[in-house]
Parts: sequence; structure tokens; C-alpha cells
Amino acid sequence: MKKILSILYMLFAVLMLTQAQGKKNPPLNKGDFRAKQEAYMAEKAGLTQEEAKAVFPLYFELQDKKAQINDKAWRESMRGEKENLSDEACEKLLKDMANAKIESDKLELEYLDKYKKVISPKKIFKLQRAEVLFHRHMLQIMHRPKPGERK
Repeated sequence: MKKILSILYMLFAVLMLTQAQGKKNPPLNKGDFRAKQEAYMAEKAGLTQEEAKAVFPLYFELQDKKAQINDKAWRESMRGEKENLSDEACEKLLKDMANAKIESDKLELEYLDKYKKVISPKKIFKLQRAEVLFHRHMLQIMHRPKPGERK
């Protein structure tokens, strides 16, 4: 899951970088990104329309909650970089960051139980695998040279 979060942050960072560089194709907004993600993941996981309608509200709810946790931890780590912190303050910051990971992992476990109420464990596994594949797919698209552009 930590790898997935890292991929998500890299993806958003690349999207922002692309926008800042003034590329012709603007990055996707959150709604468009999620629509593409949902379609891709539903297909790869073999979800029916009913299953997708039941699972994706939970999936995006989880993603939003984890984003809040990670954003807070990220802001704190950035504060730590900018300030000349004491060893004690750095130790507290490190513990807070570790606790954010634990909190995020606990949410994962909580949502596994919620997912199991609407799809099978096998489809949950396929959904999680599809998430990783989707992010790889998006990174490949973003790094693909545009027509007439040199790499």
C-alpha cells in the first residue's frame, strides 16, 4: 500500500509539473482522473456494473481519507525540512510520520471488511492489482513523447 501511495503522489507531482511546463494537454481534473481510474480498474478487476457502483464509492472514500492523513504528514515533514529542528522535535516528527502510515494501514484493513460486503476477496485482490497497473499506465502515457516532440 505504501508503494501505491508513493505512486499516487508521484503521479500527482508529474501532473502538476506538466501543467507548470505549459504542455498542450492539460492534466486531468480530479473527476476526470477518477472516471478513467474507475473504468480501467473495473475492467481489469472484472467487476460488473453493480459491483462497480457498490465498490467505487467506498474506494474513493478510502482514498480521500488516506490523502488527508498523508497530506498532514507531508506538511509536517516539509515544516521539518524548513526549520532547524532539535533532535527531540525530529524524533517527534518521525514518530508522527510513522503513526500516519499506521493510521493509513488501519484504514486499509477497515475498508477490506467493507469491500468484502460487496465483492469477493478475489475481486478485491484484482482491484488492488488493477490500481497499481492503472498508475503505471498513466505514468507511461504522461512520459510518452507528443507527436513531433523529441525525447
